Amino acid sequence: MAPALGIATTLPAIETAQAASGEPAWRHALSLFGDIKYPADFKRFDYVNPDAPKGGVARMISIGTYDNFNIAVAGIKGSLAPAAAQIYETLMAKSLDEVMTEYGLLAETASHPDDFSWVIYRLRKEARWHDGKPVTPEDVIFSLETLKKQSPFYAAYYRHVVKSEKSGERDIKFTFDAPGNRELPTIVGEIPVLPKHWWEGTDEQGRKRDISQTTLEKPLGSGPYRIKDFVAGRSVVLERVKDYWGAQLPVRIGQNNFDELRFEFFRDNLVALEAFKADQADWIAENSAKQWATAYEFPAVVDKRVVKEEFPINDSGRMQAFAINNRREQFRDARVRRAFNYAFDFEEMNKQLFYSQYKRINSYFEGTELACSGLPQGQELALLEPLRDKVPPEVFTTAYANPVGGNPENVRANLREATKLLKEAGFEVKERKLVDTSGKPVTVEILVQDPSAERIALFYKPSLERIGVTASIRVVDDAQYQNRLRSFDFDMIIDQWGQSLSPGNEQREFWGSPAADQPGSRNTLGIKNPAIDALIEKVIFATDREGLIAATRALDRVLLWNFYLVPQFTYGFSRYARWDRFSHFEPAPKYGRSGLPSLWWHDAEKAGRIGKRS
Repeated sequence: MAPALGIATTLPAIETAQAASGEPAWRHALSLFGDIKYPADFKRFDYVNPDAPKGGVARMISIGTYDNFNIAVAGIKGSLAPAAAQIYETLMAKSLDEVMTEYGLLAETASHPDDFSWVIYRLRKEARWHDGKPVTPEDVIFSLETLKKQSPFYAAYYRHVVKSEKSGERDIKFTFDAPGNRELPTIVGEIPVLPKHWWEGTDEQGRKRDISQTTLEKPLGSGPYRIKDFVAGRSVVLERVKDYWGAQLPVRIGQNNFDELRFEFFRDNLVALEAFKADQADWIAENSAKQWATAYEFPAVVDKRVVKEEFPINDSGRMQAFAINNRREQFRDARVRRAFNYAFDFEEMNKQLFYSQYKRINSYFEGTELACSGLPQGQELALLEPLRDKVPPEVFTTAYANPVGGNPENVRANLREATKLLKEAGFEVKERKLVDTSGKPVTVEILVQDPSAERIALFYKPSLERIGVTASIRVVDDAQYQNRLRSFDFDMIIDQWGQSLSPGNEQREFWGSPAADQPGSRNTLGIKNPAIDALIEKVIFATDREGLIAATRALDRVLLWNFYLVPQFTYGFSRYARWDRFSHFEPAPKYGRSGLPSLWWHDAEKAGRIGKRS
């Protein structure tokens, strides 16, 4: 999925003849917050090694499988190979040591008026596809129109872009449906640009290509890597493009240093770990606290040939939860959903499964300044007042907090409260089974796709049964899971939503009413709430950072008090283990996490100490 980006504030400009004439100035960078760190003539980002050696192979692990290289239909058809997105370039490239600032990549400059009603991007003359043909305005227009048509995410994300047209030899103008949507000029720069001529052409068998369908034909790209080899569903190899047109751009110097990136696919995390231990992969991302604490005691770790490292997550917040399908009749009453939260004993799960490494999530924007706390005040209160009759009264009277378990007394009290809420909602327990007013038992299937999710669901299941819910867990393969998810064919799943430091148009895709009926959308919860729709608009059209924070906190508060989900847990670091054959620039960029693999390089000296790969 594309990154969630947000509001643009003051945008420093390069003074040009255009600016002198009173027209909007051309800008080398667009910032979401204000100050731009790097000037127009900057040579490279501070966090890269411009002398990093080129060469070597990085072997990466992917969990799951794939049957598709077409990113346009990734949200609705097939399972996309993650490597497929890495062959394309965007109009702009994000800086990893600033909060949401982007610099020219395919585009050399951008221009927009003070009211943010349109933006023009000017392509670089040297921008080329891997077949040598230039990247054109027609490619950009084709990409936007195709992605909006084929992808529910992009349709929502670029909903306000109503027109795209060629306005000069290398210029593309995007017109918006109204002024004031300050993030639109910037997020347009995130469009992955696709080759129009390739998709409208024919394959080696003479068949016309169809961008509305999945494909395993190697697509044409414009980035530093292209697909070299693959074994469908099992592996993908990317090779560095030796004559890559953008290699000397300031936004690319010192990056993309490996000759090959190899992605090996595993259906199971435990199998992937064993492959890593056997030196069949160079890196492994570890999402299991138990595994991190107990499974990395093999000889290569002891003698420091394998390095364990945690990288802070500073670039985003997140919500992870047992996601309740609010489309189901039995979940329409918020008291039922709240009862499910009372049944979840996070504290005991944390002790038993996670070695007490996690903390409970209390916000849809956990880990950021956007998370609500206490009672609404100031601008936030002013935004909520007109919605007072449309939101739960607790929004104004009670600071949100999840129930606390962890000991028998708390657990019993929470289960009593859950039973009370269910009774108030019209349900009752008969012969130890929760039934509705017609006597029909309340049944819930938790749909999962991997063992790590299954063990979390298994811990939760007995708690649901203690309040009378007939709970089951269904483990399905990746393809079946994706198909059921896209059609919203589930009672509960484990889902997560990443949040940028500056939310915007993507909130419609997450929680907006229109997205609830759009197959493949990220509104898996099925939220249809006019108050939430109104607050999303306040987030999108905030005019300054203070207003954005207030609107986001108000949105967060209303989402929480409707109990659309059962919040789970989070950890403020990404965990990685690696065979010690590689290096990266120090210090790492604040908002870059691990920087893998683009900021790393093969270190011949370290590799010599480790020895040859198995």
